[in-house]
Amino acid sequence: MLKQKRTGKIWVPDLDLPRVVIIGSGFAGMSLVRKLRNKPFHVILLDQNNYHQFQPLLYQVATSGLEPDSITFPIRKLFKGQKNFVFRMAKVEHIDPQIKTVYCDVGSIEYDYLVLATGSVTNFFGLNEIESNSIGLKSINDSLNIRSLMLQNLEKATLTDDANEREELTSIVIVGGGPAGVEMAGAMAEFKKFILPTDYPYLTGDLMKIYLVEAGPRLLSAMSERSSETTFRDLTKMDVNILLKTSVQSFDGHLALISEGKSIRAATLVWTAGVQGTFPAGLDMSKVVRGNRLKVNSYSQVEGFDDIFAIGDVGSMVSETLPMGHPMVAPAAIQQGEQLAENLYRLTKDKDLVPFEYKNKGSLATIGKKRAVADMGKLHYRGFPAWLVWSTVHLLSIIGFRNKIMVGLNWLGSYLTYDKGNRLIIRRYRKQ
Repeated sequence: MLKQKRTGKIWVPDLDLPRVVIIGSGFAGMSLVRKLRNKPFHVILLDQNNYHQFQPLLYQVATSGLEPDSITFPIRKLFKGQKNFVFRMAKVEHIDPQIKTVYCDVGSIEYDYLVLATGSVTNFFGLNEIESNSIGLKSINDSLNIRSLMLQNLEKATLTDDANEREELTSIVIVGGGPAGVEMAGAMAEFKKFILPTDYPYLTGDLMKIYLVEAGPRLLSAMSERSSETTFRDLTKMDVNILLKTSVQSFDGHLALISEGKSIRAATLVWTAGVQGTFPAGLDMSKVVRGNRLKVNSYSQVEGFDDIFAIGDVGSMVSETLPMGHPMVAPAAIQQGEQLAENLYRLTKDKDLVPFEYKNKGSLATIGKKRAVADMGKLHYRGFPAWLVWSTVHLLSIIGFRNKIMVGLNWLGSYLTYDKGNRLIIRRYRKQ
């Protein structure tokens, strides 16, 4: 029986204020909502999930280091008491700029100002077979799927006496040598060294091979060469097989075909090799630039509109100095949300808008316990100092006091014992 779609309007309180409809509860959307507190706007946030997720730590959930509740936070709880704010759980399907209306799976809603903070999704670059048989790392669901699949495969490996099948079930391919891929590889290497011998004593030795595949000439290409070299050296010492200048051409769930006709037998492939912007239908596709991002001006207005904005990963502020727009990272998204809040207020006062300027405070990546790299301007840190900076920055950035405590205690336990206490198959992963 077909489910009938609701075509009525989404009910919200009738406030005599300009209505700002924000789509997306990522870093950009949340920072905008926070900055609009007590401002003369009716703020309406739409998202298909009722929580915000701290994406930089998804890999720790995937590798059993953290529980999912530690890096997710209920939206309604976060903005409890903000009188000009309303949240509606809805999947946005279409925008009609002519009548200033957003259409969702649960109804429609009108806006005075529309802000697209819809973020990005995994980009498989048209490799359909890889997309069907691998898992990305962009959501808490992805993390839980990776964790379940990895643990399920290890359990299967204990049931077979076929050496080739065991090697396939325990081998993991990570595609993409950016921060997500590097951090995932490091966490997997620690799992192999400290957890595998105790939980699966019959799967030790040369089993559980970890491959990190990068199409470019070095890891962490957005960071300094010194950081790239340190990362390569540390991961190699941790027994990660790093393949540079290598691309994965196909993966059927058992065999990954790579450059020069070579192949890797593995039952798990994690894809961190690229992302692309995502946004609802209804906008002129001529406004879309590289990376499936919407071209915006220096005030985050989508080209051709003065009442539609795009911030975070989905907005591309193209210029001569930034031909590909700002980096798709959390600090840029947060700063854009904060700047847009100021400019929306200026619009109501007929004041000139202030152009956005990204303040790059540095880049960080962790490789494992007491191993990390940090680029802070002309300064480069590695090892324990960089790891301490990385830990502090991420702990302070997590939303919610309870979540900070949970993550901090988990990290303290891991630091003292190398234990990963969340080795649970809560729901089995099944390929669609």
